[in-house]
Amino acid sequence: MSSIVLDAKIPDGPIEEKWRSWLDAHALVGPRNRGAHTVIVIGTGLAGASAAASLAAQGYRVKTFCFQDSARRAHSIAAQGGINAAKDFANEGDSIRRLFVDTMKGGDFRAREANVWRLAELSANIVDQAVAQGVPFNREYGGALATRSFGGVLVQRTFYSRGQTGQQLLLGAYSALQHQVAAGNAVIYNRHEMLDVVLVEGEARGIIARNLVTGELERHAADAVVLASGGYTNVYYLSTNAMGSNVTAAWRAHKRGALMANPCFTQIHPTCIPQSGEYQSKLTLMSESLRNDGRVWVPRKPRDSRRASDIPDAERYYFLEERYPAFGNLVPRDVASRAAKIVCDEGLGVGGTGRGVYLDFRDAIAERGRAAIAGKYGNLFDMYQRITAENPYEMPMMIYPAPHYAMGGLWVDYELQTTVPGLFAIGEANFSDHGANRLGASAMMQCLADGYFIAPHTVTNHLAKRHLRVDDRHEAFDQAIDEVRGRINRLINIGGTTAPQVFHRRLGDVMLDKCGMSRDAEGLADAITRIHQIRDDFWSDVRVDGRSDELNQSLELAARVADFIELAEVMCLDALRREESAGGHFREEHQTEDGEALRDDERLATVTAWEYTGEGGMPVAHEEQLSFDNVKLATRSYK
Repeated sequence: MSSIVLDAKIPDGPIEEKWRSWLDAHALVGPRNRGAHTVIVIGTGLAGASAAASLAAQGYRVKTFCFQDSARRAHSIAAQGGINAAKDFANEGDSIRRLFVDTMKGGDFRAREANVWRLAELSANIVDQAVAQGVPFNREYGGALATRSFGGVLVQRTFYSRGQTGQQLLLGAYSALQHQVAAGNAVIYNRHEMLDVVLVEGEARGIIARNLVTGELERHAADAVVLASGGYTNVYYLSTNAMGSNVTAAWRAHKRGALMANPCFTQIHPTCIPQSGEYQSKLTLMSESLRNDGRVWVPRKPRDSRRASDIPDAERYYFLEERYPAFGNLVPRDVASRAAKIVCDEGLGVGGTGRGVYLDFRDAIAERGRAAIAGKYGNLFDMYQRITAENPYEMPMMIYPAPHYAMGGLWVDYELQTTVPGLFAIGEANFSDHGANRLGASAMMQCLADGYFIAPHTVTNHLAKRHLRVDDRHEAFDQAIDEVRGRINRLINIGGTTAPQVFHRRLGDVMLDKCGMSRDAEGLADAITRIHQIRDDFWSDVRVDGRSDELNQSLELAARVADFIELAEVMCLDALRREESAGGHFREEHQTEDGEALRDDERLATVTAWEYTGEGGMPVAHEEQLSFDNVKLATRSYK
C-alpha cells in the first residue's frame, strides 16, 4: 500500500496574499552560510538559466548541466511569439485577476488556483527584469513597450521581440548566468546528460551524469536538485521540439519516487509547417502570434486544386471566424487545432497530403502595408520561405497542427518541490500552471517566474533545514552509478539489427494516431497493446553502435527512446482513466452536440499523479482534488 499523500502546501489566506505571506514566513539562509550549500540545476533554458543565475547571485554554489555544446542552445531559444504580463500598457483594463482568469479558463479549469495566481502576480516583474537586462522588446513609436494579442484572450498583454522573443530572453538569462560563472559562483557542464537522481535517506542529494564527449559517468553531490529539463512531446517523434529534447531527466526522477502528473495533457500547436515527407525528422513551428494578422481558411470546395490567390472570398471558408465569432482566429490552441483537423477530415484540407490549411496575410498587408507586417514577423516570414520556397507576402502560408508542449510533468507542490524532498521541478518539467491547455505566450512567463522569482526562495526554504552532510563518496552514489552502468551495458549488449530511430518513429505513429488530437477508449487500449509490442521488440532487437566509454550518439538516442516507450504507456493509461474532454485531452466519447470538449467537474476536477512501482509493475494513480474558490467553473466558450 503506497504511503504517498499529495500535500500541495498552499498557504492560508486570500489568494491575493498567499505568496506574500509565504515569503514573509519562509526560512532563510544567512549570506555567509550560503556558500556552504551546493545546488544542481538540470537544463539551461529559460527556467534553468534564470534559476541557476538567481541562486548563484544569492551566494549558493551552483552546478548546471545541459546536453548541448553551449548553454545558450537550449530549446527555449525556439520560442517565438512573446511573453504575457499583466502590465496593461495597451490601456485596455487588463489586470492580475484578468490574466489569472484567462489562464484558468484557457487550461479548462484543470490547474491549481494558487499557483496560477502567483504566476499572474509575478508576470510584471519578469518584463521589468528582462528590460533591465537589455532584452530588445518591440516598442511603440513613443517608446513604450509594444504588446499584441495571443489566442484565448481579448486584451493585448503579450510583449515580444519580433518573432524571436525566446532567443532574446534566453540571451538575457544566459548573460546573467555567465556573469555568475565569471564570479566563480556557478559552473556549467556542457555536453553532460543527467541519467539518475541520487537519494540519501529519501532526499535528493545529487545526480549521476554522463559526459557525452568521453562517455565517462560522473557523480555530483548537492544539497538540492532543480530539474528544468523541459517537456516530453518528442514522444510523438515528429514534433516542434528540438530533436534532442527528451524525457530522461524527469523520467529518472519519476523512477526514484517523483510522481508524474497529468501526462496525457499535451498540446497540439495549430500553426506549424505541415509534414512534407515520410522520413522527416521534426516539424517547424510558426509562431501563434501570426494569427494576430493572418486569417485562417480553406476552400469551400473539397480538393480544390486552384492556387490560393485564385480562389475568391465567396469560395473561402474562414472556419475559425465563422465558428467562433467573438475570438475568431485568436481562439486557444486546442480549439484551433481541432477545428483545423475537422475541416481536413471533411476533405477541405490543402497541400499534397490534404493535411493543411491556409494562414493568409493578404488583408493585413493591404491594410497596413508590407513594411509594417515585416516589422512584426519578418524573420518568421523569411524562415517560412527558406523552408517551403513560397513567399508568404504573396501567397498564404500553409499550416497544420503538430505536437508542441507538455502541460503534464512532474507533480510539484506550491513550493515547486516534487514528492522527493530536495528535488524541485520548474518550467515545462512540472505540471503546475497550465491545466489541460497552455495559452500562447504563457510558457516563457512560467519558466522565468519559476526561475527568477520562485525557486530561489523555495530552494532556500529547503536548504535552511538541517541536512546530513553528504559528498559524492557516499555509498548511494556507488549504487546509483552501478545501476546506470547496468542500463547502459544492457542496451549495448542487445546486439540487435534495428536502429533506435525506427522504434521511435513506430512509437510516434501510435501516439499521434491514438493519443494525439483526439482519443477514445478503444484506440487507447489498442495503443497500450502496441506500445508493449514496441517495447518488447526494442529490448530484443535495438542496435546500438560503438562503446559506452566514448562519444556515442547511438547510445544516447537508444536510452532516450527506452524512456519514451515507458512514458507513452503512462500517457495512454492517464488518457484512458480521464473519462472527460478537457483542453488538449479530447475524448471522442465526451463532447457536446456541436463538437466541443465536455468536462466532468463532478468527478474529474483533479490532478492525476502516477507513481512508479518498479519494473514490470503497474503504475499507481493518486489524485489531488482541485478547488475553485476564486474563479467560477464554466463551460469554455469562445463564440
